[in-house]
Amino acid sequence: MQKKEKAPKENKIKRWYRLLSIEKQDNISGHLFISPFIIGFLAFIVVPMGISLYMSFHDYDLLTEAKFIGFDNFIRIFTKDPKFKQSLLVTFKYVLTAVPLRLIVALAVAMLINRPSKFSGLYRVLFYIPSILGGSVAVSIMWRNLFGDSGFINGLLTKIGLDPVYFFKSPGTALMTLVLLAAWQFGSSMLIFLSGLKNIPNDYYEAAEIDGAGKVRQFFSITLPVLTPIIFFNVVYQTIQSFLTFTPAYIISNGTGSPRNGTLMYSLYMYQRAFNDFKMGYASALAWILLVIMVVITGIFFATSKYWVHSENEEV
Repeated sequence: MQKKEKAPKENKIKRWYRLLSIEKQDNISGHLFISPFIIGFLAFIVVPMGISLYMSFHDYDLLTEAKFIGFDNFIRIFTKDPKFKQSLLVTFKYVLTAVPLRLIVALAVAMLINRPSKFSGLYRVLFYIPSILGGSVAVSIMWRNLFGDSGFINGLLTKIGLDPVYFFKSPGTALMTLVLLAAWQFGSSMLIFLSGLKNIPNDYYEAAEIDGAGKVRQFFSITLPVLTPIIFFNVVYQTIQSFLTFTPAYIISNGTGSPRNGTLMYSLYMYQRAFNDFKMGYASALAWILLVIMVVITGIFFATSKYWVHSENEEV
């Protein structure tokens, strides 16, 4: 008689998994699939935020042991740091001008591209490219050279008989170059607006034309109200991104925030305190103040959205 071969022992984990219900198996599989994101979120966001909060209550310079000082960093920021107020003022000026300008340009270009055209796909790609490159070091250097004392803009002004403009010698004009660079990066907002425009039924415009409404009236009575959820999203997202602007301000001012701190963005000031002065605890306190400011502003946007953002169920 031939001996029966023994079946290989089943792995305990496999056996345990097989005995689970299908619902529990699906839950385990789902958690395994999202585990890379959870691990990354904890390792690169939650843990660094916790360390930053801890360091904001300490005096720490990377070289010596952190010394607990309580709320001294925050008190010093609000009472003895004029650069904090200046950087906050510059950042608010930038946000209040760059975000509306970028969204206006994005919506205008989206409405132009939304018209039937053989090359509309090519236009979308060309208009989107600056958004991919706009925050890079190379483009910031190009922008600095473009508006430099002997750059392309001043060369063009000289050729047409106008006096050159020294953009980087005045705080107002220097900040304006950053705003123009932000407006040039309208591609992502443009694509979001374009998707919203394509979802507006033509019946709305046909009914408006029958009632005698012109293009301007159609824009303010149909297009804008329908797009308000998308406008809301773009405003919140672009506001947050604008508060975090760093690379253009660093490159254009060579990391100094010049002239006369006219381009001293808040994120650039945090960088200076952290890596120029080695005040890591102080920079951490600045970061948490910025977080609170952005949370408050975002909360205001959400609280006021019910007065101007129209849902799909509402009549236009």
